[in-house]
Amino acid sequence: GVAVKTYAAQKAVELQQRREEHLAFVVHDLRTPLSAMSVAAQVLTESLPESATSNDAAVMVRTLQRNLGRLDALVTRVMLEQVNFVSSAGRKLELREVDLWPLVQNLLHDMRPLSEASQTRVLNLVPKDFTVQADAALLTQVFQNLVSNALRYAPHGEVLLSARVAHGRVECSVEDNGEGIPPERLERIFDKLETDPDPEKSGTGLGLAIVKQTVEAHGGEVTVESRPDHGTIFRFTLPLPAGAAAGNS
Repeated sequence: GVAVKTYAAQKAVELQQRREEHLAFVVHDLRTPLSAMSVAAQVLTESLPESATSNDAAVMVRTLQRNLGRLDALVTRVMLEQVNFVSSAGRKLELREVDLWPLVQNLLHDMRPLSEASQTRVLNLVPKDFTVQADAALLTQVFQNLVSNALRYAPHGEVLLSARVAHGRVECSVEDNGEGIPPERLERIFDKLETDPDPEKSGTGLGLAIVKQTVEAHGGEVTVESRPDHGTIFRFTLPLPAGAAAGNS
């Protein structure tokens, strides 16, 4: 009857919203590795001797740069088309026990071209043999978005990633000593499409919204503290694996 058709239509809309949200998040998360690849390609170009402009290596590097530029333009276009479809639907988690130190270390290795380009020192202070109960891929995205944000605000500065056990949960933090976030922006910092008015620091307005949604999907919460000219610290909580409280310290 009418009720069945209405229910089916509602479910179809919800499914479409989840698909659009997933696409928007995936496209956003492509931006950071793409940026790192572009910086690495630029470093390769600058390291080639002037006499090598016509050899095979130089040709391949230029081809790499052109295709990275095309891919970045494509990602940007898709992201702009999808950004208004990001909804508050939940994210499906694949929870398991995750070793936090190597996860962070591998991410920082992949982001090294970006940190070197901004001349920012990024340190992994997470204790070794420290575990959390999380979706490893989504947790990597959380750290990636927070570190990317810190690099924009702390050029020539320092970014510290750490973790500890607090109140029966894991508390992770990403701290920088950059210029800080104005107080009037702090209350909106996790809103979708909230961006910095400075075009040089402005992102897509999705990164911190993704952080908040992902952390909350894990049953945690994310907070931010910032003072102009003193830096910013983002903290988020995650569940401990069963029986892990004694091992994490």
